[in-house]
Amino acid sequence: MEKIPMTPGGHAALEIELKQRQQVDRQRIISAISEARAHGDLSENAEYHAAKEQQALNEGRIAELEDKLSRAEIIDVAKLSGDTVMFGATVTLIDEDTEEEKSWQIVGDMEADAKAGRISISSPLARALIGKKRGTSVEVVTPKGARSYEIAAVRFA
Repeated sequence: MEKIPMTPGGHAALEIELKQRQQVDRQRIISAISEARAHGDLSENAEYHAAKEQQALNEGRIAELEDKLSRAEIIDVAKLSGDTVMFGATVTLIDEDTEEEKSWQIVGDMEADAKAGRISISSPLARALIGKKRGTSVEVVTPKGARSYEIAAVRFA
């Protein structure tokens, strides 16, 4: 069984989502199904079919979360150090064409959120950065074409 790397924060967020889905959403959906059943003929009852579909989606996500959490390998970023990019590192990059500076934390697939500055370890950018040191230039093929970045800083927080 393949382990899934995760930060402690990412693991906690998945546990919170799982608890919400099991203890709140599941009960709400069961109530909606019961209420829709009370309206009679199920063959033409749109509310009933919508609630059953919602139930299937929720149960599928619960199973997915349980699987991911059971295979989680929690990596405590606070215990890491150095100037080599690895899982959990927050990397400050300078675009060599535009001089634009941007920071990204490399996290597990389940906790990636580009808007929050977290990229998946399996993303092209993270794969290009892993194992490189501060001061190194890397080239990454992006949807907008090849880009070159200088690694300005590597932090573990």
